[in-house]
Amino acid sequence: MTEPCDVLVLGGTREARALAERLHDAGVRVLSSLAGRVSNPALPVGEVRIGGFGGVTGLVSFLADHEVRLVVDATHPFAATMSDHAVEACEQAGVPLVRLLRPGWREHERAGEWTWVDRIEDAAAAMAELGERPFLTTGRQGLTHFSDWRDTWALVRLVEPPEEQWPHWTILRTRGPFDAGSERALMKEHDIDVLVSKDSGGALTEAKLEVAAELGIPVVMVARPAERAEVIVQDVRAATLLVLEVLAEDDR
Repeated sequence: MTEPCDVLVLGGTREARALAERLHDAGVRVLSSLAGRVSNPALPVGEVRIGGFGGVTGLVSFLADHEVRLVVDATHPFAATMSDHAVEACEQAGVPLVRLLRPGWREHERAGEWTWVDRIEDAAAAMAELGERPFLTTGRQGLTHFSDWRDTWALVRLVEPPEEQWPHWTILRTRGPFDAGSERALMKEHDIDVLVSKDSGGALTEAKLEVAAELGIPVVMVARPAERAEVIVQDVRAATLLVLEVLAEDDR
């Protein structure tokens, strides 16, 4: 028999792990779901599942089978497909949805100096106009959009190895947090003259932006996809309070 759960946390982020821990400590039956794209993920406390749901239909069935009372989408700001599926599935299943989304860098003091693009496929063209020795920090899934640079050097930082070979690139496999000292040393060592990033937000990877400004390195920033969720909170504390409030109201 399938075990019921109060809250399904769509996770994979630091915020998702923190939320799962708080809810677990509060006695909430919480299940965290990870996409399974990282080979050795940091696991939250409590019950965890890894893998996809099989689209919107599969997620609707999962919500029903597990008697989920509330879903928290705490996925990465650029996990647009999963977030869209969560909105559609929760609407169909009649399950409340909360989006836990860390603040982006639109309000950063340097944001007005950056070159903003709406899509990652536009970042390569913007990058080419600004420099010749790029530092790519946009993740492995969008690397194909930089194929024009296949035969040109680039510094690329990834958590997981790329899905294809890029023989002329220097690939760094590591995960944050990164401090200003290490970012400064890295950019100077490789003579970086343009930085490419996604608007992921948060403090774990923000140091590269400060160092780029210090060294006079232009930044290409990929804007976040539009959010469809109606209820959005920006920090773990607010998400915890809202979840507990919704569950308490549901129990009355």
